[in-house]
Amino acid sequence: MNKTSYRIVALTFALSLLLVLDGCAREPSSPAGFRLPDGDVHAGRETFLYMHCHQCHTVSGDEFPTVAGEEPPYVQLGGPVARVKTYGELVTAIINPSHKLAPGYAEDVVSEDGESKMPVYNEFMTVQELTDLTAYLQGRYEVVVPAYTYRIYPY
Repeated sequence: MNKTSYRIVALTFALSLLLVLDGCAREPSSPAGFRLPDGDVHAGRETFLYMHCHQCHTVSGDEFPTVAGEEPPYVQLGGPVARVKTYGELVTAIINPSHKLAPGYAEDVVSEDGESKMPVYNEFMTVQELTDLTAYLQGRYEVVVPAYTYRIYPY
């Protein structure tokens, strides 16, 4: 085989591999193609209040009316983070709060028997409220590059 034949075989193999891998990602449970409509940030803030999320959550850069009664553990939403909070992660956190518990808090503060203390609102929240709330929360995160101190070694 000459050089051109090897290239054609290699290219054919690479394209075949890409098609196989693409087919693997399209299983029935794959999120490929899933997209909710864009939400309204202002309406999302109103949903946050209406659903009483401020009873247990604070949102970076925003203030809410105080809630009478016992002071709950306030789980901070938004603020500086080292990586982007994706749309999918935020939607999942809202509709399936036990999927991943809030890091940085004592387990007994945010969970009971391994399940999130956050109520599940799926039977009460409309899709529009979900998209608005997600739009509101996503805009409250600020991605910052962690500061590193590099040690310079002599030659």
